[in-house]
Amino acid sequence: MANHKSALKRHKQSLLRAARNRSNRTRIKNAVKAVRAAMSADNLASAQSNLALATSVLAKAATKGAIHWKKAARKVSRLAKAVNAIAKD
Repeated sequence: MANHKSALKRHKQSLLRAARNRSNRTRIKNAVKAVRAAMSADNLASAQSNLALATSVLAKAATKGAIHWKKAARKVSRLAKAVNAIAKD
Protein backbone atom coordinates (compact mmCIF):
# COMPACT_ATOMS: atom_id res chain seq x y z
CA MET A 1 0.00 0.00 0.00
CA ALA A 2 1.12 3.53 -0.71
CA ASN A 3 2.70 5.56 2.07
CA HIS A 4 2.74 9.07 0.62
CA LYS A 5 -0.25 11.33 0.36
CA SER A 6 0.20 11.82 -3.39
CA ALA A 7 0.58 8.06 -3.93
CA LEU A 8 -2.64 7.43 -2.00
CA LYS A 9 -4.43 9.94 -4.20
CA ARG A 10 -3.07 8.36 -7.38
CA HIS A 11 -4.17 4.93 -6.17
CA LYS A 12 -7.68 6.20 -5.48
CA GLN A 13 -7.80 7.85 -8.91
CA SER A 14 -6.63 4.68 -10.63
CA LEU A 15 -9.40 2.67 -8.95
CA LEU A 16 -12.02 5.18 -10.11
CA ARG A 17 -10.69 5.18 -13.65
CA ALA A 18 -10.54 1.39 -13.76
CA ALA A 19 -14.18 1.19 -12.67
CA ARG A 20 -15.20 3.78 -15.27
CA ASN A 21 -13.32 1.96 -18.03
CA ARG A 22 -14.87 -1.37 -17.00
CA SER A 23 -18.32 0.21 -17.18
CA ASN A 24 -17.60 1.64 -20.64
CA ARG A 25 -16.34 -1.69 -21.94
CA THR A 26 -19.47 -3.42 -20.64
CA ARG A 27 -21.66 -0.83 -22.38
CA ILE A 28 -19.74 -1.48 -25.61
CA LYS A 29 -20.25 -5.23 -25.36
CA ASN A 30 -23.97 -4.85 -24.69
CA ALA A 31 -24.45 -2.38 -27.55
CA VAL A 32 -22.62 -4.60 -30.03
CA LYS A 33 -24.54 -7.64 -28.76
CA ALA A 34 -27.84 -5.82 -29.39
CA VAL A 35 -26.87 -5.07 -33.00
CA ARG A 36 -25.83 -8.68 -33.63
CA ALA A 37 -29.01 -10.03 -32.02
CA ALA A 38 -31.16 -7.80 -34.25
CA MET A 39 -29.18 -8.93 -37.30
CA SER A 40 -29.61 -12.61 -36.45
CA ALA A 41 -33.36 -12.02 -36.03
CA ASP A 42 -33.40 -10.34 -39.49
CA ASN A 43 -34.85 -7.17 -37.96
CA LEU A 44 -33.34 -4.46 -40.15
CA ALA A 45 -34.96 -1.46 -38.46
CA SER A 46 -33.85 -2.59 -35.01
CA ALA A 47 -30.36 -3.39 -36.29
CA GLN A 48 -30.00 0.08 -37.79
CA SER A 49 -31.21 1.86 -34.65
CA ASN A 50 -28.97 -0.29 -32.46
CA LEU A 51 -26.07 0.41 -34.82
CA ALA A 52 -26.53 4.15 -34.30
CA LEU A 53 -26.51 3.63 -30.54
CA ALA A 54 -23.46 1.34 -30.70
CA THR A 55 -21.61 3.90 -32.84
CA SER A 56 -22.28 6.55 -30.23
CA VAL A 57 -21.17 4.31 -27.35
CA LEU A 58 -17.98 3.30 -29.17
CA ALA A 59 -17.12 6.90 -30.08
CA LYS A 60 -17.61 8.06 -26.51
CA ALA A 61 -15.49 5.23 -25.11
CA ALA A 62 -12.73 6.04 -27.60
CA THR A 63 -12.90 9.73 -26.72
CA LYS A 64 -12.61 8.96 -23.02
CA GLY A 65 -9.70 6.58 -23.61
CA ALA A 66 -11.46 3.39 -22.49
CA ILE A 67 -10.54 1.78 -25.82
CA HIS A 68 -8.22 2.78 -28.64
CA TRP A 69 -9.80 5.02 -31.29
CA LYS A 70 -8.76 2.69 -34.11
CA LYS A 71 -10.42 -0.26 -32.35
CA ALA A 72 -13.63 1.76 -32.06
CA ALA A 73 -13.48 2.69 -35.75
CA ARG A 74 -12.85 -0.92 -36.73
CA LYS A 75 -15.83 -2.16 -34.70
CA VAL A 76 -18.14 0.50 -36.15
CA SER A 77 -16.97 -0.28 -39.67
CA ARG A 78 -17.50 -4.02 -39.32
CA LEU A 79 -20.91 -3.63 -37.71
CA ALA A 80 -22.04 -1.16 -40.40
CA LYS A 81 -20.81 -3.48 -43.11
CA ALA A 82 -22.78 -6.39 -41.62
CA VAL A 83 -25.96 -4.33 -41.20
CA ASN A 84 -25.68 -3.04 -44.77
CA ALA A 85 -25.25 -6.62 -45.99
CA ILE A 86 -28.59 -7.68 -44.51
CA ALA A 87 -30.17 -4.49 -45.86
CA LYS A 88 -29.31 -5.58 -49.40
CA ASP A 89 -30.96 -8.99 -48.97
